Amino acid sequence: MIMQTYLGVYCGSAFLALMATPAVIWVSRRVNALDYPGIRAVHTRPIPRIGGVAIVVSSTCLIISMLFFNNAIGVAFWEMRWEVLTTWCMALCIFAVGLTDDLQGLPARTKLAAEFLAACVLCVAGIRISTLQITDTFVLNLGWLSYPLTIVWIIGITNAVNLSDGLDGLAAGISAITCGVIAWFALYSGNVVMAVLMLALLGSLSGFLFFNFNPARVFMGDCGSLFLGFTIAASSVMCVAKSVALVGLTLPALALGVPIFDTLFAMLRRFLEGRSLFAPDRSHFHHRLLELGLHQRQAVLLIYLVTLLAAGSGLFMLLREDIGSLVVFGSVLLLLLLLFRVVGAVHLRETFIRVREKLASAQQQREERQTFEQLQLRVRQLNSPDDWWRTVCQAAEQLDLAWISLHVMNGDGLAQTSIWRRPDTPQGIHHIVTVSFPLAGNASTGPMEFEIAVLMNGRLESANHRADLFSRLANECVARHFPPVGKASESSPRSGTIVTTAI
Repeated sequence: MIMQTYLGVYCGSAFLALMATPAVIWVSRRVNALDYPGIRAVHTRPIPRIGGVAIVVSSTCLIISMLFFNNAIGVAFWEMRWEVLTTWCMALCIFAVGLTDDLQGLPARTKLAAEFLAACVLCVAGIRISTLQITDTFVLNLGWLSYPLTIVWIIGITNAVNLSDGLDGLAAGISAITCGVIAWFALYSGNVVMAVLMLALLGSLSGFLFFNFNPARVFMGDCGSLFLGFTIAASSVMCVAKSVALVGLTLPALALGVPIFDTLFAMLRRFLEGRSLFAPDRSHFHHRLLELGLHQRQAVLLIYLVTLLAAGSGLFMLLREDIGSLVVFGSVLLLLLLLFRVVGAVHLRETFIRVREKLASAQQQREERQTFEQLQLRVRQLNSPDDWWRTVCQAAEQLDLAWISLHVMNGDGLAQTSIWRRPDTPQGIHHIVTVSFPLAGNASTGPMEFEIAVLMNGRLESANHRADLFSRLANECVARHFPPVGKASESSPRSGTIVTTAI
């Protein structure tokens, strides 16, 4: 009877998805919820993009019906009804956020905030990773760390599935394999509720893939990918909560190994390039496969195969309850990393070099910032306006400027130019960056302008940063202590010279 229920859940969800998806396609065209070809798209015609509605409707109908079954599964669902309803309600909230994004567009930070709040609700409801069984004799109690770990896991998996939705059938297929793996583990550990949840999702994805596989007639959109990612992440947490076995997390992690690694490398790549972590690009794993000459269908099938091999290898962890399971997990992760290296989705040596340069640049900017703050305090402590130029020159020296020039147009039409030059300025314009910026004058002066030359010191980013700091400091210094009209500064910095001429 129980096996018949499992089969009925899968087949019923698949049938509903087959029936609901054409209706969703029709509605999408009516409301113009279409994904038009763009610079990042690989399709050439408008495609309906709210197919996730069919996945949600078909799986939700089967999940709700389980509460009314008069058998062991129905009893188990009734006993866990609050956990199931909380999880599903939060997943539906994430679905609503994704649907809003598909129809109207939402900032990435808004979606991230919604995921964070939904994950927090699950933690408060007791659905969190509180303990992990590392071996058969060693169980790790996480304590308060269970909250941030659960939140990071749920948000990470949700966005990994979302970012994998780049080719026809890719996200749906990977999610289907992951649901199958979690269902297998749930059956193995006797968790019938999680088994039914995953079978309902697996069935809906199977029916949806009939329309989503290349050439796709519908996309799941953010409403579908965010819903799937959140539900899979939350379900894996519930599996761990019931069995405490580490394999409850590592199995889904291996099944989602490609999108997880792809997300991590994409975020690292954007960080190193100085772009937003949410910025789009065409350097994902599936894009690299297309650039190697594979067609869409071939690339998707290859990723399916890699996912099946990774998940299948992970199943060997069920046979070991000692450190050997971690060895299996680490070995599969290394193989996945090697695959990313082979297809060119990540260049390890170049990445390490760029990370080191990024860290060195960040350290240098921190030091420059500290120098700026010390100089800013000095400016605010000046009592005599005659000291303003000395302070500006000292700032130029400490921020590695080659020279500075201040042009002031007096009220009588005469121009006054004050110049400071570094004595050890290197020869050649390729060593410096020249910047000009205006400053507000006072009642007795006309327009003023600073012209500065910043030493490159090997990095344009550093020169730009120091130019910005000096301009802010100069603006504050002149605003507070601009000297009287017609009076040339006679002070000089510790090194360098001042030339004041009247034209």
